[in-house]
Amino acid sequence: MWHHDRLRKANSDRQFAEYLDDFARQRMDRRTIFRRGGMIGLSLAAIGGLERTFQPRASAQGKTQIRLSNWAGVDEANELAVVLQPINAAATDFEIVSEPKPADYYVQLQTTIAGGAAPDLFWLSQEYIPNYSSNGALLDITDMLAADTSGNGAASVADYLPQTFRMVQYQDRTWGLPWLASPVVLYYNPALFEAAGLPEPDDTMTWETFRQAAEMLTIPEQQQFGVAFESWPPVQIFIWQAGGEVITPELDACPIDSPEAIMGAQFKADMTYNEQFGPTQSQLGEQGAGDRMKAGKIGMFYGGSTDDFDYAQTKDPAAALIKVARLPMGPAGRQTLAYTAATVVNAAAENTDLAYRALVALTDGIHHWKIVAPRQSLANVETITASVPGKAGSAATIAAATADMRPFNVIPQQTDWDVAFTDFFTDPLYLKEGTAAELAPDARAELESWLP
Repeated sequence: MWHHDRLRKANSDRQFAEYLDDFARQRMDRRTIFRRGGMIGLSLAAIGGLERTFQPRASAQGKTQIRLSNWAGVDEANELAVVLQPINAAATDFEIVSEPKPADYYVQLQTTIAGGAAPDLFWLSQEYIPNYSSNGALLDITDMLAADTSGNGAASVADYLPQTFRMVQYQDRTWGLPWLASPVVLYYNPALFEAAGLPEPDDTMTWETFRQAAEMLTIPEQQQFGVAFESWPPVQIFIWQAGGEVITPELDACPIDSPEAIMGAQFKADMTYNEQFGPTQSQLGEQGAGDRMKAGKIGMFYGGSTDDFDYAQTKDPAAALIKVARLPMGPAGRQTLAYTAATVVNAAAENTDLAYRALVALTDGIHHWKIVAPRQSLANVETITASVPGKAGSAATIAAATADMRPFNVIPQQTDWDVAFTDFFTDPLYLKEGTAAELAPDARAELESWLP
C-alpha cells in the first residue's frame, strides 16, 4: 500500500514470478525447484502444489484437477497451500491446484480468457465482477446455490453479510462467492496520545476531535505526525460519512457535486499533504506511512483489518505498540469501506458442476484463514482470533467495525471510471489545484460518461 512496502513486495513478487516462469518452461531439475523455492520462502506444500500445477497428472484416486488462478505472493501462496491440503484430502473427485500469478495478475488472466485457456476458478477483487460477468466470462451460480444441499455454510446465501454479498451480484444474479470483507479501521499509537495529553480514540471520536488530535500529535521538527493521508484512504469513506455518494445504488448518477459529497471530499483534502496534520507528498515518498507508523512516527493510520500493525511487535520487537479503534464518526455516520474479494467460476470450465463444488469447499476454507470472513456466523471475535491469533487484542473492535462497512457501488467500466475519478477529481484536489466545489461539476460530467 505504501512506498517502501510496495517496493519490497514488488521485488518479492518479481522473484516469485521468475521462478514460476522457469517452472512452467521446465527449466529446472527437481533439486533446483526445491532449492530456489526455499530461497524465496516457499514451503514444501506450496512447491508440491506447483508441481501438480505445472506437471499435471491424475491422482491415485483419479481426481479431476480444478485449476485456481490467484494473485498470491510467496507468503500468501504458502498459506493457501495449507488451506488447500484438508480440502483436497476430503474431496473424492477433485483436487484444487493453485496457480499463483503475483505479477500482472489481471493482464495474465484476461490473456488466458481470450485464448480459451483460463483456469476453472479465479480470484477477482470487488471492482471486476460487473465487467467480467457482463462479458460472459463468469458462470452464473444463482441456481446452483439455491439447489445446494451440501450443508456447507459457504453455500448459504442467508449467512453472508448482505452488504458484502451484493458485491458478487450484478443484474440480480450471483457470479461468485466472497471470501473476504476487510473493514478499514483506525490504527493508533497509544504512547503518542499519552505524551500529547490526549485520550485514546474510542467510539466518541468525531471528525472534529480527530482533526484536533492529528494537529496536536504533529511535531514536524521531530518528523512526528498525527496522520498520513495521500490517495489512501479512499475519499469515498469521507463522502459516505458526510451523507454523500460517488455512484448511486442504481448506477445511474455520480453526485460528487452534492453538498454532502463536497463536504466529505474537502475534509480529507484539507488534511492531505498538509504538515499541520501529516507528512508531505515528498516525505511520504522517502518513507511510506506504514513504515512511519511502525516506527512510532505516526499517531493514527487508516488501515485494513488484515494489516499487521497491531501485532507487528511479535515480528519486530522494535516496532511501536499499536492499537485499533473504529473510524471517527462523520456528520452522517461511521461508514467504512469493506475491501472484498471473491472466487468465481470460469463460464467455459470443462466441468462446471465439479468446479462449483470446489468453489464452495475452497470458500469455506478461506473463511477460516482470511479476516474478516463475510458470514454472519463467522464475523466474530472467536473466528477472527482463531484465524489470526495476533489479532486477539483487536478482534472485538474489528468485529464491531463490520456493522459500519459497505463496498463500492461498481459498474462494468469501473477501471476506466477509477482513472477518471483520479485524473479529474482526487489528484487535483489533493495537490491543491482546486477545491472540491470547484472540481466536482466537471468531474461529474466525465464520470457519468462511463455509467452503463
